Amino acid sequence: MLAQALICDDQQQFSLQQVLLPDVGPDQIGIRTCYSGVSIGTEFALIRNKISWGPYPLCTGYQGTGVVETVGHSVKNFRIGQRVFFRANSGMQLASGQQVSVVSGTHCSHVVVNPNTSHGADLLHEGAQMDLASLFVMPAVGLNGVDQANPRMGQHVIVHGAGMIGLGVIAALAVRGCVVTAVDTNAKALVIAGQLGADHLISAGEKNWQEQINAIMPDGANVVFECTGLPQCINTAIELCRPEATLVWQGNYGAAAVPLKFLPAHNRRLRMVFPCDDGGPACRRAVIKAMSHGTLPWQHTVTHRINAADAPEFYTRINSGKHDVIGAVIQWS
Repeated sequence: MLAQALICDDQQQFSLQQVLLPDVGPDQIGIRTCYSGVSIGTEFALIRNKISWGPYPLCTGYQGTGVVETVGHSVKNFRIGQRVFFRANSGMQLASGQQVSVVSGTHCSHVVVNPNTSHGADLLHEGAQMDLASLFVMPAVGLNGVDQANPRMGQHVIVHGAGMIGLGVIAALAVRGCVVTAVDTNAKALVIAGQLGADHLISAGEKNWQEQINAIMPDGANVVFECTGLPQCINTAIELCRPEATLVWQGNYGAAAVPLKFLPAHNRRLRMVFPCDDGGPACRRAVIKAMSHGTLPWQHTVTHRINAADAPEFYTRINSGKHDVIGAVIQWS
């Protein structure tokens, strides 16, 4: 199957190229992509080789929505014309024959995937908007972290980093009735954090930001979600915890060693939680259902909607660091 895909080479140059996808197998479905969601965290960690899931060239993207066009003869729970959301693409190669690392390859006009796997596809909730639903992974990651940490109603919780995953954490905490403090250097992200239910908004760009937190919770937070993914922020997050608090390593901190100060964590007798991935089908369905019912107002996070033809320039701008993107979706059809 011929398709168009967003490709990143080993010089971190982006282009929209024709690619060849494998034929739909008996246990697979073929999907025409409508929207793919952008992750400026994990995707650009892969693009910059902070983490690696395969050699260049890459096709990134790990979330999308679309319409089923082909169904393998062994697949019984999907039919042509259904609206779906998906987590991966099965493989692709360039017109030259060179293999592309699909990591996970959803920034593509078409997807071929086994739907009945942990990172396959599922049916969209009837009321879900396809553009918003294409950004389902980050709120599912946040919901998974909140579920594992299990903060209680009325507890003080700090979300350190209000990117898309941090915003997903904030939305899940607000529903639980926690008292949520969002911390970030990005003023736009903090505004969105307030729209999703954060009670206190703290700009980490201000010199006295930790004093502002101390005024809200003099003893520290019951739970701190470290959502920046920056190893140098872990020790700061520890300092925000009260004794016997929980610290959630919600970001992806890469393969290198993390400079952790032992005694501050030790003396506080902290519990640490290490959630990974998006919690699976239950979390994904929960956030898409919440979007469709309006209990997760995820539309506040979408700051950019772009056409596939403009994706290379858009990714170049993000990779340069000169951007104001919070959440973004790419429209393919």
